[in-house]
Amino acid sequence: MPSRDHLLRTPVVPIADAEDAAATYEALVAHTDPADCRPLVVHVVGGEADDETRRGREALARFESLADADGMTADTEVCCGEPIAETIIETAESANASAIVFCSRGGSAWFDLLAGGVRTSLLAKSETPVVMLPVDEA
Repeated sequence: MPSRDHLLRTPVVPIADAEDAAATYEALVAHTDPADCRPLVVHVVGGEADDETRRGREALARFESLADADGMTADTEVCCGEPIAETIIETAESANASAIVFCSRGGSAWFDLLAGGVRTSLLAKSETPVVMLPVDEA
């Protein structure tokens, strides 16, 4: 079984919006040294919606700015595809990711999305390990 350090070394990190990006970043760095982690942060767009792509780019920029401030190198990408879970899995496989990492953040758009079929599909179909990080809601 891979160690936590290995799982968080080169993960694919899907995010929904700027708020989710900040919460996910904070949860990730609570479990790893920013210098030892190089995530591929992705926002998945189910079609060619310009507004959704803009929102995704804003979310990716938010994560990247937090990472830069802590010395973490984060790669970012807006991915287009449906179903969303399969797009995340394909991205992780293409990137040879150490894991797919996301937050269990009640109330966020990403958690609402994951609470249904996306989370189940990631867990059931991914050959890449899936890690759900807790978020301090305080």
